Amino acid sequence: MFLRLVYESFRRQKRRKLLAGTAITLGVGVATAMIAVATDIGDKVSRELRAFGANLVVTPQEDTLDLQIAGADLKPPSDGAYLEESDLPKIHGMFWHNNIVGFAPVLPVAANVGGKNVTLLGTYFSKRLNFGKEEFQTGVRAIYPWWKVDGTWPQDDSQDVLLGERLATGLGRKAGDEIEIAGQAHRVAGVLSTGGTEDDQIIAPLAEAQRILGRPGAVRRLYVSAVTKPEDAFARRDPRSLRGPEFDRWYCSPYVQSIAYQLQEAIPHAHAEQIRQLAQNEGTVLTRIKGLMLLITLAALLAAALAVSAAMATAMFERRTEIGLMRALGAGRVSVAAIFFAEALLLAVLAGTVGFAGGAMLARAMGRSIFDSQIAVDLVLFPIVVALAVLVTFAGSALAIRRAVKFDPAFALRGEA
Repeated sequence: MFLRLVYESFRRQKRRKLLAGTAITLGVGVATAMIAVATDIGDKVSRELRAFGANLVVTPQEDTLDLQIAGADLKPPSDGAYLEESDLPKIHGMFWHNNIVGFAPVLPVAANVGGKNVTLLGTYFSKRLNFGKEEFQTGVRAIYPWWKVDGTWPQDDSQDVLLGERLATGLGRKAGDEIEIAGQAHRVAGVLSTGGTEDDQIIAPLAEAQRILGRPGAVRRLYVSAVTKPEDAFARRDPRSLRGPEFDRWYCSPYVQSIAYQLQEAIPHAHAEQIRQLAQNEGTVLTRIKGLMLLITLAALLAAALAVSAAMATAMFERRTEIGLMRALGAGRVSVAAIFFAEALLLAVLAGTVGFAGGAMLARAMGRSIFDSQIAVDLVLFPIVVALAVLVTFAGSALAIRRAVKFDPAFALRGEA
């Protein structure tokens, strides 16, 4: 009898049930999409933000030493120590090497060009390196995708150079011209525009800067672009204070601090640190995006609950005679409420299932249109979504059911309730 009452309710009130079911479906569909995107957004947003450049810088460990005696700075007045270029491929052997989008070594040297003292910056453009049997490419073209070149990019094994836009204007040079640097002629492959200090510099293959400096294999700094996880309180802990499982958890999390720690392990005599402003801004952006998604999810669920409440209140009013008859035949308030909550539960499960499927498609569509990649919707999310649908349905139905079970049978049967 109980199941028949529930079945007859759905059969006789198709429009009311469809209205409530549609509201639940839309609400949990939006919630599914937002939760799926929020759980998968970290890496994707971090990869998108990698277009803004490197978030880690590696320097020689000697540069961090503070050598003072009796208040006198005894640090040598040189440009500092150097990293070894031959150590750079070891980065590909790190635990988080797959999170490294790219890296670019730099070696600035002073050069005289046309009677002007300018900075020549040696670096990788798109250098092929080997680590063991693996081959990979890296350089400024990977970590600074916004750099614009009027002309062509130099090859890393050539003697061609790029001239910064302002420097090229001052020297009256353009792509295809020749320029003399340190007594040797170089072809200007292109004119570089970055909007930064590079516009006043010469950008050359690293080997050329090493030749001019007379230091083969020398690297002054290394800029690394890595996909990282926003830092939290645990990320900021000193790894030297961690032991056992805590250290393993910190080491195996893609925090910018743990990747910096692994860079120091991979490159001898190196000190790595985050470019703090960029790394913190990434965390702020991710936090705000997730906060916005949470607000959208809550708003969608609240709207669904209000729509269910209105639909259920109208349905209860239309069924007041049925409720009065059940109460007159001896049904208690708990029994009557159980029937309506069973209807709500069945409606929530059906609508929640449809909403999950629709939300998964919406999440994938958002992934393709915003990030140009797939958003993974884990099936573990399904019971959570169904539980949300049940919660929303019960929250929207509770007041209407509470008022319905309090109907006076006499008034309800006379149509006066």
